[in-house]
Amino acid sequence: MNLLGRRQPEIYGSRTLHDIELSLREEFPGVDFLFFQSNSEGAIVSELQRLGYDEPGVDGIVLNAAAYTHTSLAIADAISAIPQPVVEVHLSNVYAREEIRRRSLIAPVCAGSISGFGAAVYSLAVRTFM
Repeated sequence: MNLLGRRQPEIYGSRTLHDIELSLREEFPGVDFLFFQSNSEGAIVSELQRLGYDEPGVDGIVLNAAAYTHTSLAIADAISAIPQPVVEVHLSNVYAREEIRRRSLIAPVCAGSISGFGAAVYSLAVRTFM
């Protein structure tokens, strides 16, 4: 996700993660966002746990677990252990891609999944909490 906008723009688009963050703040001015990105599975687990138990007022979590979607039982366990709903998002249509990308280990413990609409998936996910 840190290379978004540069890595495979034909699949993931040309917008950076920072562009998406700015767009969400503009679209939803009354929402207090906390953005977090890490390439480390353990850091993602720790952040989910922190948001779940130590950050009051978190109504929901929008999560693009990228490739960890297909491999991480640790992230799935972290999602299932927190009280807030989590919406899984993917910029690309994972069901139109390689076989491995069609299987999500986190989907069964998420409130829902949105994929294939580019950066709009984030806005759509935020709307589920309103």
